Amino acid sequence: MKHRNFLKPQVFALGCFFLLNLFSVEFNAQDLKIEPPNWWIGMQTNDLQLLVHAKHISTYQPELNYAGVELIKVHKADSPNYLFLDVTISEEAKAGTFTINFKRKGEKNLKFIYELKQREKSAEEYVGFNHTDAVYLITPDRFANGDPSNDVVKGLKEAKMNRDNNYARHGGDLQGIIDHLDYISGMGFTSIWSSPLLTNDMNSSSYHGYAITDFYEVDPRFGTLDLYKELSQKASEQGVGLIMDMIANHCGSEHWWMKDLPFKDWLNYQELYESGQNIPNSNHRRSINQDLYASELDSKIMHEGWFVPTMPDLNQRNPFLATYIIQNSIWWVETLGLHGIRQDTYPYPNKAFMSNWAGAIMEEYPNFNIVGEEWTTDQLLVGYWQDGAKNKDGYKSNLRSTMDFPMQMKIVQALNDDSKGWGSGLMKIYEGLANDFYYAEPKDIMIFADNHDMDRIFTQLQEDIDKTKMALGLMLILPRTPQIYYGTEILMENSEKPGDHGLIRTDFPGGWAGDEVNAFTGQNLSSEKAAFQLFLKNILNFRKNSEAILEGEMVHFAPSNGIYPLFRIHENEVVAVFLNTNESKTIIDLNVFEELDLQDTLFQDILGETDFTWKKELQLKPGFSVFSAKL
Repeated sequence: MKHRNFLKPQVFALGCFFLLNLFSVEFNAQDLKIEPPNWWIGMQTNDLQLLVHAKHISTYQPELNYAGVELIKVHKADSPNYLFLDVTISEEAKAGTFTINFKRKGEKNLKFIYELKQREKSAEEYVGFNHTDAVYLITPDRFANGDPSNDVVKGLKEAKMNRDNNYARHGGDLQGIIDHLDYISGMGFTSIWSSPLLTNDMNSSSYHGYAITDFYEVDPRFGTLDLYKELSQKASEQGVGLIMDMIANHCGSEHWWMKDLPFKDWLNYQELYESGQNIPNSNHRRSINQDLYASELDSKIMHEGWFVPTMPDLNQRNPFLATYIIQNSIWWVETLGLHGIRQDTYPYPNKAFMSNWAGAIMEEYPNFNIVGEEWTTDQLLVGYWQDGAKNKDGYKSNLRSTMDFPMQMKIVQALNDDSKGWGSGLMKIYEGLANDFYYAEPKDIMIFADNHDMDRIFTQLQEDIDKTKMALGLMLILPRTPQIYYGTEILMENSEKPGDHGLIRTDFPGGWAGDEVNAFTGQNLSSEKAAFQLFLKNILNFRKNSEAILEGEMVHFAPSNGIYPLFRIHENEVVAVFLNTNESKTIIDLNVFEELDLQDTLFQDILGETDFTWKKELQLKPGFSVFSAKL
């Protein structure tokens, strides 16, 4: 039998204790909340933890009798309406169902049926996204409405749909993503990262998904769990993996447990919440995680302050909650066959817990991948969170990927800076890439032009198409894992209201019946938007099969006279990229690149324009140029 430990600080997050779903023959559905719906045999760890929530359940004595399954210990919470049961599932356990009896003297037994499932694939077969992928980020409420029947769901607090209100629900759903998998795959994307699809039963702005009110339930306005599984399966059939957006830091203020918290320390600042006092917001000083001089006060406010008043901050130092979050993540990986996890607000929770959380997932799925959101433009802070970093404090994150906010900022700053002096313009990108030595693995860092929380890249670059092509084209050839936000391919913008999240998350044209413009088919799409869509499609699909971009070394030359040359070089291929910020065609001297030994090599223009043979000079058009040659 494998190891068996329960709730010891050094162990609880390394082993996964799992909640079981139990179906009551005595309680009405509204009286019972059990999580999660099932588990599997053959997991890496045999330790589980069951959470049961029902009125006065702590006054009952649980028993079970099933070969290979043993109830080890029963924990009561501060609330009488919870029990936490430590259970072990040995290697001898078989897939099937068994009964858990809850007994109380003088009362009829309560019975719950629990299912152990057979795993559909081994842990090693869960292969995570990596630098060979191109990730398409979707805000599902704003992508496509595939099933109008779920636009209004009675019983939810924000039931109405209103496309005229940028902060209301617009009706996009899981079926809408499924219906357009051909488009996503055809564009050249190999992974989908969707904003959270779990229930957000909030009073307003519930469309974005980041205030979860049930960590095991798909929001019915998006569809069902079966439909979520169908999305994963059908995407996989087209060579597209599914990345799930998860949140360990907080929940929504309307979460079901907020009316009956299990422990007095389930939340940070819980005593203020329960007494109706003002709760401090986080100071958002993420550098505190690495700061040698940080005060205890600043650190406490950063990690324990609430992200916003409607998002209660979870206390991962409570071992039962820590176990809950870890097992919830593993449950979704196994249920959906995920290609990866994107963890929201990564530096905000307790960082020791985050190491244990990522470590538990990677121990269960050794070929998996997780990307963490660290919204800072300082490469030192971003690199700290990547697995393999040689941190002075010895911190090991177990996190393979984090998000490249520093390079995103440098690219925008460089392209908006028309000067050509020392350290200005394109030199900002050059110097930024020179700092890649700090990253444990640069290609695992996730580069992006924009996302759901920042201005559209076309807006950031002052609606200049050439600059936008240079930004996206560059990102797709760098030694990085690229992510592109839905609509970026058709130059969606929010220039009328910079910073307005509702406008940033505009509906994708063609996703709703009756849309005059359909970007999926090209109907009534402007020539500029269609051309940019084709530009990205060509590069994305070329990238999928380019050995030089996916596995080659990079060589770049310091920008000169408004031109920045970069090369990706593999034993069988070389890709040459030029950013030309001049307003007219420019002739460059190819002798400068003599060290690359490319003389007389025939280069193909990836964008289908002008092929050339490498001789003495090359005339470059303004903007982005990319050429490929076989060696």
